[in-house]
Amino acid sequence: MPFRFEDLHVWQKALDLDDSINKLTKSFPKDEILVLTSQIKRAADSVVLNIAEGSTGQTKPVFKQFLGYALRSAIEVVSCLFIAKKRNYIKDETFKQLYEDYEQLVKMITNLRNSLN
Repeated sequence: MPFRFEDLHVWQKALDLDDSINKLTKSFPKDEILVLTSQIKRAADSVVLNIAEGSTGQTKPVFKQFLGYALRSAIEVVSCLFIAKKRNYIKDETFKQLYEDYEQLVKMITNLRNSLN
């Protein structure tokens, strides 16, 4: 693989979850396209993109900074999931699975970030 981030399990997990969020939002109401749908998709994309950007040719402090951005974006996705659940756009089982997946991703990002000390 030509880019360092492609070998990172945390990036692979984030990419898989990004795909899950993209598929999920296809069922959101059309009046949410420019609001919640856009917000959650951009946040999920941001997790993947910040991990990749920070890992490629950066110093450890810069990589840690980008992992911080990714972490905050992951938390934003979780908050959007709560909103979607509250508005009855997603079922409890779907919410629970994605919540657990993002909880695991947040731990992975945090552990990677901590390992860069």
